[in-house]
Amino acid sequence: MSVPAATRRAAVLGHPIGHSRSPLLHGAAYRALGVDIDYSAIDMLPEDAAAFAARLRTEPGWVGVSVTMPLKAALIPHLDALSERVQRLGALNTVVVEHVAGSVRLTGHNTDVDGIVRALQEALPARRGSTAPRERRAAILGAGNTALAALEACSLLGLTHVDLAVRNAARAEPALALARTLGLACAAVEVSAAAGRLADYEVVISTLPAHAADELIGPLGLDRATGIPAPGAVLLDVAYDPWPSAIATAWESFGGTVVSGMSMLVHQGVEQVKYFSGIQDADWRHVTNVMCDAVGLSRP
Repeated sequence: MSVPAATRRAAVLGHPIGHSRSPLLHGAAYRALGVDIDYSAIDMLPEDAAAFAARLRTEPGWVGVSVTMPLKAALIPHLDALSERVQRLGALNTVVVEHVAGSVRLTGHNTDVDGIVRALQEALPARRGSTAPRERRAAILGAGNTALAALEACSLLGLTHVDLAVRNAARAEPALALARTLGLACAAVEVSAAAGRLADYEVVISTLPAHAADELIGPLGLDRATGIPAPGAVLLDVAYDPWPSAIATAWESFGGTVVSGMSMLVHQGVEQVKYFSGIQDADWRHVTNVMCDAVGLSRP
């Protein structure tokens, strides 16, 4: 059965969720597209995943949900299908609800990868074939579900070696396994080791929750004159609230380029809007600009 446009709804799920800017972004996008989808925020925990999946199947109007921490793996067992990317990563950020012939099908996708790639593409200098170094290095702070998306993004961006800066190497095993699948050279390193390599990294991606990266400013050497990222080195901090984050401020003070996690949020959100609205052919540059305006982000 088709779902009447006037009754369509979507939401972002997570805990905590009060800080989320997704309702602003999605609301702006749907107005720009001229579609009626009510998008809200729902605070929920991993133990609520099964019950909420049942709601998606039984309550009328659902077209999909955005999924943030700590739910990126929790919903997977309760879905009918997973994209190849989600199967590879073991983490999702999008569930699409499809109504077909009287039945409901829940499919998991991951648009975090798209968000990271596009956010970094805006900041990374253009490279021309033979002039690019044979080894392009990156570092990822953390090894959780968002780090998995960051690894795939690094692969798509042509980076060849990734250091996972972690405090507990055992927690990095899933990420290391994914890196092998992607053909990336990868190692779990102490934060102090990453500090000594800052000048070698083209990209550093912090996948840590808000304020968690604050504790790494000292170990990374960003609180003294000896910790200097190479000019132009790009830091993407996926935590966008509060902004600027402490680590972003410290990075900029050493001449590094900073990309806000809000940019990632916008770009991954564009892909979610396509899934939820069912619209593929539109002026997506305009929609992206409208979403940027909604949260006060400079247009790409």
